[in-house]
Order: sequence, then structure tokens, then C-alpha cells
Amino acid sequence: MEIDKEKAYKLFFKAISNPTRLKIINVLRNGPKTVTEIVNETGFEQSRVSHNLKCLLDCGFIENKRKGKYVIYSLNKDTILPLLDLMDKHISLYAEYLIKCNILKTSKK
Repeated sequence: MEIDKEKAYKLFFKAISNPTRLKIINVLRNGPKTVTEIVNETGFEQSRVSHNLKCLLDCGFIENKRKGKYVIYSLNKDTILPLLDLMDKHISLYAEYLIKCNILKTSKK
């Protein structure tokens, strides 16, 4: 099966730019968490968190491990965590320009 890279890029950024998923990702940057801990930190309903964790898991953004009766979620340390660190570096250098970019302000989602 040939992969449509352009479509994959769009879906990747769609996945990470969703406000709920982005908040969950940022919570997990502070370390592994259970669904209950994510719910408590985000204020989102459990069903919303679980739904978005499924998406993040399916797309390879996060991993999970069973620990007794709990499932612990964490960021994918091999790919997503280094990517987030690079994004932070870029944003620290270019945040002012991103915010001022009239093309981004006027473009549709």
C-alpha cells in the first residue's frame, strides 16, 4: 500500500492541534498518568479523555502499560517527546512571528 504523505502530514498535525489532545499531550509531558489523573488535571470528562487517548494511542503519540488494575499512559519517548522538544525550541525562537503572521490569522482551519 502506497502512503499518501501529504495526507498523513495533514492528519498528523490535525491530531496534535486538537485542543483536547494537545492538553492531554501537555499533561503527559509531566510524566505517565492514569485516565483519572488526566481527567483531574484537564477538567475534561472521562469519556472525552478516553476517546482522545484512543486516537493518540492509535496514531502512535502515546503508549500504555497495565499496572495492576490501572492503565498508565505516557508519551512515546522515541518519537513524540523529542519532536515536542524541537517544536518548543522552534516556538521559542519564532513565537512572535507565528503570532504576527497574517496568512495564518486569515486562513481557515
